[in-house]
Amino acid sequence: MGRIATAAIVSLWVIPVSVLVNRIVPDPYMDEIFHIPQAQKYCNGDFMSWDPMITTPPGLYYLSLVHVAALLPSKYVLQLAPSFPEACSTAVLRSVNGVLAVLCSIIVYEIITHLRPALDDRKVTLFATVLALYPLHWFFTFLYYTDVASLTAVLAMYLACLKKKYLFSALLGAMAVVIRQTNIIWMLFVACSGVIDITMAHQKDSVEVDDSKASNKGTNLSALNTSVNVSSNLKRRKSRGNSKANQHIFYPSNTSSASQTLGLLHEIQAIVLSSWRIKWELLVSFSPFFFVLLAFVAFLLWNGSVVLGAKEAHAVSPHFAQIMYFSIVSALFAAPLHFTIGHALDLFQSFWKNRLLGFLLLFLASIASLLSVHFFSIAHPYLLADNRHYTFYLWKKIIKFHWSMKYLLVPFYVYSWLSIFRLLGKTRRRIWTLVYFFATSAVLIPAPLIEFRYYTIPFYFFILHSSINDSQSWLLIGILYTVLNAFTMTMFLFRPFHWDHEPGVQRFIW
Repeated sequence: MGRIATAAIVSLWVIPVSVLVNRIVPDPYMDEIFHIPQAQKYCNGDFMSWDPMITTPPGLYYLSLVHVAALLPSKYVLQLAPSFPEACSTAVLRSVNGVLAVLCSIIVYEIITHLRPALDDRKVTLFATVLALYPLHWFFTFLYYTDVASLTAVLAMYLACLKKKYLFSALLGAMAVVIRQTNIIWMLFVACSGVIDITMAHQKDSVEVDDSKASNKGTNLSALNTSVNVSSNLKRRKSRGNSKANQHIFYPSNTSSASQTLGLLHEIQAIVLSSWRIKWELLVSFSPFFFVLLAFVAFLLWNGSVVLGAKEAHAVSPHFAQIMYFSIVSALFAAPLHFTIGHALDLFQSFWKNRLLGFLLLFLASIASLLSVHFFSIAHPYLLADNRHYTFYLWKKIIKFHWSMKYLLVPFYVYSWLSIFRLLGKTRRRIWTLVYFFATSAVLIPAPLIEFRYYTIPFYFFILHSSINDSQSWLLIGILYTVLNAFTMTMFLFRPFHWDHEPGVQRFIW
């Protein structure tokens, strides 16, 4: 019932808002002017033409063909579209993301249920519904962009991996990459997550077997001691000595089990050793991911770049400041978790327990952040020239307000990342958190343009694994998202403006 309730609730806003958007903005807008004509070429059977301004692969267009084919019989009966090409209107193509948004909410429900089986259906439904309101995901549900399809494919891939359906997960990973090529990083992250889960579970099972053997041997020794009690005192003392010796042998297994969480290096060592013991199982399970990776490498060699079109405007750049922006944006989108007195005290106490290491880490993080914003902060020409995006105003009004602002924001960047690590550390192993950080960095650092849309997938992975179980925090986050969504959609639909140098209506967008 929870899945049906989640899908029904999400549909309650997807359908009416989609109708409203299509009525007020019936023509393609912003990036849609590239995506929609390209999809319509596919609808006409023209698979060889390609707009050189499109940077992403055609995965969304293939999904659109399936969607239109499913709708065509009803449209034919209602005489709304007598042919397949005519069915590929702007409104129909946009509705692809509406369907995917509902599907994505169900996938999120399933992931939460898998990760937190103790939660009741009402809480899981609440959590999944709130995440469906995440402003970047919610807004682009009503336009023909790749973001919703990309998120849905990545989360579906992750869910399949959690359920140990690795071949299906790799196939979904291939689909995710065909939708947006940077999803190859998230496919590798999902594969690494699966390896971590298998190896650590295998180590736990091995320890439990060892402990069971130790218990059985201890029982046998106890029986032996009982029989020896009828013998001489000398034999009794010898038997007790052997019992103590055997107990000493088996204690290290328990110590090893307890020390799994002692540190990152120990976790890495445990994973390497366990991986070697079950190397053939891992090879069979995760080889499909490897084949997808090989196909992607072949694509890179053929294409000569990660992006398909507009390669000059999207050249790979060392944009280290991007992960700083991600941290604070993600923290603000989950403000009820990060910016409370209780959480700040918890973070401080975690540093205070090991002051030397904690403050050394804080110092190094601050230095790295300062270097990132000083040497690797990129102002892309698109960011500086396009006042339709909110990032234009954030850059102009905050970061460029004064030369010192980008340095004054460093403590907030550092706090946000440390807060993210702290929340993830309560539910995930250190090695998982480290892999998550590397994956997020690998996706964001090469991107020269500041686009909050790029933060959606890493934010979802963070929020799904953070330890939020109280309904009050989720309700506050839901209220925050609802207010932001109402504001951004109102600005988009009812506050249009014009440019002097270009004809047409312009609208505010993320």
